[in-house]
Amino acid sequence: MTLNAEILNHLEPAKEDNAHTLPACLYTDASYLELEYQAIFEANWQLAAHKDQLQNSGDQVICEVGRVPLVIVRNQEGQLKAFHNVCRHRAGPVATENGNNKVLRCKYHGWTYTLNGDLRSAPEMNSTPNFDVCQHHLPQALVEEWEGFIFVSVKDNPPPLAEVLKGIATSIQPIDLKKMTFSHRDEYVIDCNWKVYMDNYLEGYHLPHVHPGLSKLLDYRSYDTILDQWYSYQFSPLDRQGEDNPNNFYGEGKAHYYCIFPNLMLNILPGRLQTNIILPVGHDKTKVVFDYYYCDLDSEQTKKLIAQDREFSDEVQDEDIMICEKVQIGLNSGSYEAGRLCMKRETGVLHFQNLIRKVLRDNFSV
Repeated sequence: MTLNAEILNHLEPAKEDNAHTLPACLYTDASYLELEYQAIFEANWQLAAHKDQLQNSGDQVICEVGRVPLVIVRNQEGQLKAFHNVCRHRAGPVATENGNNKVLRCKYHGWTYTLNGDLRSAPEMNSTPNFDVCQHHLPQALVEEWEGFIFVSVKDNPPPLAEVLKGIATSIQPIDLKKMTFSHRDEYVIDCNWKVYMDNYLEGYHLPHVHPGLSKLLDYRSYDTILDQWYSYQFSPLDRQGEDNPNNFYGEGKAHYYCIFPNLMLNILPGRLQTNIILPVGHDKTKVVFDYYYCDLDSEQTKKLIAQDREFSDEVQDEDIMICEKVQIGLNSGSYEAGRLCMKRETGVLHFQNLIRKVLRDNFSV
């Protein structure tokens, strides 16, 4: 697909002295999602698993990156491998669920692959002329680990993961992500384009108006944003406001909010972490996957904290869903083309949208 001159004009980098949003059509036209799958989701690192899911030989986790199904495995040599979850016979899946298996066996016709992706056996193919199992291998994806989290990339030339995530582990000290253990997952499906949800996360401008409870927890006056090449870092001191603050279970210290291009969010607070993965399931529908991690998971104090966190997170998420779906209605209305951004509060939005502009401009032309 090519982009016309008018759209390409909108994709020129927006400067702070005339900062404006992406055009509405990038949120409402289904044809652009195919471009985004190719140029954004399949070309960048995606968080896919946690080390605890892949500790032993034969452990496997399935996921999708853009349009490409993958299976991540720990092989007999203890190495992490990621393969296209697409059999070389007739495109059946070689894994259909997370678990542990000694091989990868297609659920369609039983072709069987080793944990290194090599075809080991193909039922009844021995009489087929010019067929050799040694000529068939599952395509590989890139896989890397960071602070206990497993990332994959379908394309072979994403920016280095260490560069994408540089400085995060240091900035959040004394919090140590490697010490955290998975607790539970929540998923939401929202009637909006995935970028609407991303834009909403990237600024604290809406906090006093959309999140009255969260605004009491955070110090809005000190809420700030720092930009790196591949992420925006929002942070705020935790404002406990004394013992009468019902949200004082968040503890003392800072709230750290990282938005990592293209679709990962890390919400880091003392003793816990939420990872949010934002996945388009259509041009106007988005799945948000929340995974919760805690230190000292079995303690009574942490169990109480999990219950409090979950109740409060549900409240904040309901508020975000409401406003994001209303924004999508506004974008669909035809009344809106683009708007100006507030450079005191929306530098993260501009940063993210300029990355979108660059990727689409670099990959597609008139």
